[in-house]
Amino acid sequence: MPRQRALLPLWAAVPASVMGGLALTTAFPALSWWPMVFVAIPLALVSLIGRSAGGAFLVGTAYGAAFFLVNVSFTARYLGPVPWLALSVLEAVLTGAAAILITWAYRWVPRALRGTWLRLIVLPLLVAGLWVLREQWVGTFPYGGFPWGRVGVTQVNGPFAPLLSWIGMSGVSFVVVLLCASAIEYVRARRFRDVRTIVPVVLVAGVALATPAFATTAAGTLRIGSVQGNGPAGYFDQRSRGALLDAQLKATEAIADDRMDLLVWPEGGIDSDPTANRTTAATLDTLSNRIGAPLLVNAATARGDRYFNTSMLWESGKGVVASYDKIHPVPFGEYVPDRPFFAALAPDLINLIQREYTPGTAEPVVELGDTPIGLAICFDVIYDDVVWAASDGGAQVFVYQTNNADFRGTDENLQQLAFARARAIETGRAVVNISTVGTSQVIAPTGEVIDGIAADTAGAMLTEVPLRTGTTAAMLVGPALHAVFAWGSLIVLLAVGVAARLRAPRRDRA
Repeated sequence: MPRQRALLPLWAAVPASVMGGLALTTAFPALSWWPMVFVAIPLALVSLIGRSAGGAFLVGTAYGAAFFLVNVSFTARYLGPVPWLALSVLEAVLTGAAAILITWAYRWVPRALRGTWLRLIVLPLLVAGLWVLREQWVGTFPYGGFPWGRVGVTQVNGPFAPLLSWIGMSGVSFVVVLLCASAIEYVRARRFRDVRTIVPVVLVAGVALATPAFATTAAGTLRIGSVQGNGPAGYFDQRSRGALLDAQLKATEAIADDRMDLLVWPEGGIDSDPTANRTTAATLDTLSNRIGAPLLVNAATARGDRYFNTSMLWESGKGVVASYDKIHPVPFGEYVPDRPFFAALAPDLINLIQREYTPGTAEPVVELGDTPIGLAICFDVIYDDVVWAASDGGAQVFVYQTNNADFRGTDENLQQLAFARARAIETGRAVVNISTVGTSQVIAPTGEVIDGIAADTAGAMLTEVPLRTGTTAAMLVGPALHAVFAWGSLIVLLAVGVAARLRAPRRDRA
């Protein structure tokens, strides 16, 4: 089948896609200019129309490189350019490979489905589905993936935020791309006098803007104390033994004599395993007894020859009464996959990572009396399966413990906070996001910030945190939507590809 003529010559498409990638970075914190997605995505899509597979790969890779080199630049903060470049190039190449599918959709749909209306409706739906398929692909491959930089999370500050509670983060990505792709087809159709041709754009935008947040049911409150010790928690921070524990204890003093139902410390807030260190255990017992409430703490724990990143619900005299091990340890941060291979490539960097964390298998929920609390540890928050599992476990509030110390001076903590806010809306639950060094916040089920501690500041919060029951639509349909976007988009693309070939003149099939 002969290829349709490209909208942009390759020499213009590559810089246009680079501009699109850079524009998308401004939609994320710290700038959070959410409307920029409606500039970035059209630039990316227009650059792909009429491309060959090789041209689409080049254009898509350029777009991905421009975006990821800026968006994940925080990875170079302490370890230098190698991890940053390796991650950015990998994500860019995966983006380029997925761009070929979108180019094929633009090529095949008009040939398989003749008529303006089919192109105005079906083509944008397929393009949006394939875009989300790409987000899911890079979010699961390789080594569990890296679902950072999803379009849906940019809308946490915008008018589409309530949609998160209905269709989740992937669903919001789909709607945003659908709007952009529909607008492109409206312009390409060139039937401006026929006002009906703009109906798909107006309909999608109208429904998206008019949809209120899914309502969950109030179930009381918990008085939660949360502490940001601002101690030397970074990988390369110089510290004496017990310095992290001391930082949390010192910051806790501001609220230690107040009534609370739970005290939360951040990821890595303890620099020794309290299940093995009697002195640390005694310190936690004393504090729990003093405040008259359990502690939710986090430390590296050992079981035999395996290590875990563990959050523990600790009660005085009882020790650990419930725990959760991080399900998604960070590859090349908390463990090294295929260590012999990568150690041969970059021995100095790989050998810095001595401890290999094992993925947890327990449900990310602990019971505080009759109140289930959903958990996520640091980058766990960006993985849908952790949030779905906590919702299935009946979580009435979420606590996210994190350590951003290795990214001081960057906007990584703000990008992660955007995920936490999106999760609050998505689940209809309040979120306590507590960091070692900041930024820490307590977030309402609406995504609004109730309380906070600025970055690089030691402090404590004591907050009446609302509890909610009821399952949002996003939690009910999330796994099904993932399947529809992934397999549904591929099946439809294959079907239109076959139909386009069958409808092509015989001379063009060879």
